[in-house]
Amino acid sequence: MERRRSLPDVLAGSIFVLIGGAFVVGSLGYELGTPLRMGPGYFPLLVGASVAALGLAIVVKGLVAGEVISFGPVPWRAVTAITLAILFFGFAVRRLGFVPTSAVTALLATMASPRVRPLTAVAVATGLTVAATLIFVVGLQLRIPLFGNGLGF
Repeated sequence: MERRRSLPDVLAGSIFVLIGGAFVVGSLGYELGTPLRMGPGYFPLLVGASVAALGLAIVVKGLVAGEVISFGPVPWRAVTAITLAILFFGFAVRRLGFVPTSAVTALLATMASPRVRPLTAVAVATGLTVAATLIFVVGLQLRIPLFGNGLGF
């Protein structure tokens, strides 16, 4: 009987184990408390242990019942558009304000798909901008200006 191993599953599971283990180790520096009176380290300990356990399960699955997965071509248009959208938001939100930056970010993100029409992209950007403004600025009262002072440094 031939054993198939899935290298992507083993690597991804190992990353989960490392991240979960880091959270567990980090949480031990805080008071854990009891299940009825949880301390500040209790929740990170539980989350870290859960992530590490899931990672271990993924590693075991990759070693025992791996699948051979063939990857297609890398969608460079999508990778570039999403990366540019994230970088634009990070660099421009303080200068342009939340509303214009969110709108341009959503437009850049919709450019990731070659099948999106311009009118659809504008509609999606408008909807996402309104939703994000209502959630973050109005609902969560994030202290960020709606409209900035332009690109003045």
